Amino acid sequence: MRSIRLRILAILAVLVIAGVVAWQLLPSDEVKKDPVAVGTTDVVTSLDPAGAYDAGSWAMYSNIYQSLMTFKSGAVVPEPDAAESCGFIGQKLQTYQCKLRDDLTFSNGRKITAEDVKYSIERMIRIKTDVGPWVLFPSLKNVVADGRTITFNLSSRDATFPQKLATGAGSIVDRESYPADKLRKGNTVDGSGPYLLKSYRSGEIAELVPNTRYKGAVKKEGVPVTVHYYQKSSDLLAAWNAKQLDVTHRELPPATLAELNPGDPDLRVTEADSAEIRNLVFNVRPGTPLADKKVRQAIASIIDRGPLVSNIYKSTVEPLYSLIPQGYIGHSTPFFDAYPTPDPARAKELLKDAGVQTPVKVDFGYRGGDETQAKEAEEIRRQLEEDGLFKIELHAVEWTKFQKEYAAGKYDAYTIGWLPDYPDPDTFSQPLVGRNNSLHNGYSSKKVDSLIGSTLQYSDRGRTAADFKELQAQVGEDVPLVPLWQKKDYVVSTTDVSGSQYLSDGTGIWRLWELKRI
Repeated sequence: MRSIRLRILAILAVLVIAGVVAWQLLPSDEVKKDPVAVGTTDVVTSLDPAGAYDAGSWAMYSNIYQSLMTFKSGAVVPEPDAAESCGFIGQKLQTYQCKLRDDLTFSNGRKITAEDVKYSIERMIRIKTDVGPWVLFPSLKNVVADGRTITFNLSSRDATFPQKLATGAGSIVDRESYPADKLRKGNTVDGSGPYLLKSYRSGEIAELVPNTRYKGAVKKEGVPVTVHYYQKSSDLLAAWNAKQLDVTHRELPPATLAELNPGDPDLRVTEADSAEIRNLVFNVRPGTPLADKKVRQAIASIIDRGPLVSNIYKSTVEPLYSLIPQGYIGHSTPFFDAYPTPDPARAKELLKDAGVQTPVKVDFGYRGGDETQAKEAEEIRRQLEEDGLFKIELHAVEWTKFQKEYAAGKYDAYTIGWLPDYPDPDTFSQPLVGRNNSLHNGYSSKKVDSLIGSTLQYSDRGRTAADFKELQAQVGEDVPLVPLWQKKDYVVSTTDVSGSQYLSDGTGIWRLWELKRI
């Protein structure tokens, strides 16, 4: 009997110990309910999807708004989200039709109709803000809503139209809450995405909670997420080091990124195959110092990407010599072919042929507040002034103001980063060098527009390679911009958060719903 009692006590002791261990392994209720904290230096310039075409704003839109189409993680072909089904009608690629789901509601409780979709697209194009996404739809003639059916009629073939609908430009808004001819003001939204915007302070914080009414392509419900915005990468790093953040994305300082070790047991590091690029853009409007092609070619002859890559970005970027980066159909290297090494002597001859007086004075704008971009601008100035051919006046300007000023033509040259809106080389052509492009530098070319039109003819995107290469060669000749570098997209998280590897993948969608506490 005594031995039986001892065995029972021993078993109870084991169970108690196992229970203690299990309790220690499981997170507490308090931790489970704690929102995942995400830090970024990206900026939300507008909560109204008709008013912004930038990475920070679109990252937010992909969570609080819904589009007819979306991309699953890693996919290159979009699938229905707010739509039940979508597809081209006929073989001409000029009529695209979607059937809206019948179970969708906005966050304010109102049922979503096809008229809301029509209103959202037409409103965005009508408002036509200087930094808005309307430039993605140059061929859209009209939108027709009939019951649950939405028909998009195009003036020319566009095989990429479904992908464009899957971007932030396709965000659906409540026609009763968003004014028809101006942007909605304030810090609230009425969307139908996977998240609700609980509270928002511009440039500081966005509190997001799962939208229990959401119906669409995302099948998992996320957890509460708080996004913290920082002006400087050093501020983001300080918050990360202080353990105030669970995830960081765009952008820790280059020196920190260069030292990241994917094998570090205390971190989860993801290098997404996104192709972020950076261009030196030229204002080519008549009367500006860079209106003459030879002057722009002279700058292209001087630019040395080596110091930018190694000294400024600590080899976390790679030199870029083309409009379309590596990894995309049609990538080529026209700027390496034409300007293989820095050649000040050639630049001097080009300026002489242009008949301009040296040094050529250039007003150079860039986003202020970030140490790395300031160093980049200083390095570009050093290179251009070194041989006395140019005199560069630098202007560091807050991002929102900077966007409006370069769109208005205030600067002769400016640096702009670019993230792909969708996984197709078209995202680097039409928006950057096409008619009414988003860089607002005054560049237009009938040949380039014709080549862009040719690339939109084919659903089989492999057939576009030759046209994209010819397009890039023409850009290399005209030099409306100089490609500087491309990089991967880094996401860093603590080990008690899962899903960070799915946060970003180059489709312009920020999958906050993938983040979970372990």
